[in-house]
Amino acid sequence: MQLAVFVVEDNADIHENLVGALEELTCVKVVGGSVSEDGAMAWVAQNPTGWDMLIVDLFLKGGSGIRLVQRVQRARAEQKVIVFSNYVNAGVRKRCAQLGVDAVFDKSTEIDALVDYCAHQCTLLGPRAALTPERTTGDSP
Repeated sequence: MQLAVFVVEDNADIHENLVGALEELTCVKVVGGSVSEDGAMAWVAQNPTGWDMLIVDLFLKGGSGIRLVQRVQRARAEQKVIVFSNYVNAGVRKRCAQLGVDAVFDKSTEIDALVDYCAHQCTLLGPRAALTPERTTGDSP
């Protein structure tokens, strides 16, 4: 079973490196990506059950990762929303927790922790009937 992940990241190099690491080291299959809040929301609206995890940067080319997190509706209880940003501090962690974010990782110091988190989620999957949409991008980097 693969973990269907949608990545919201506006830096092309970070996006590429993150996708490569997650797909190589875990059961993650990146099913799409976006550089903007609206692009990500459009994809999520069209694929409400087609993702297991959203990985969201806070600062995007268009819109805000925090607003995206506020707007996303989970269609399945096991769907995870993860924040992955260079701008992580105690206040950001607290705000993300208030918004129901499942985990927060600092890009500069916690990439290994994000990979470990995803690998752990893979071990929790077990057999389940999940849609695995084709890789799609609306406005990926």
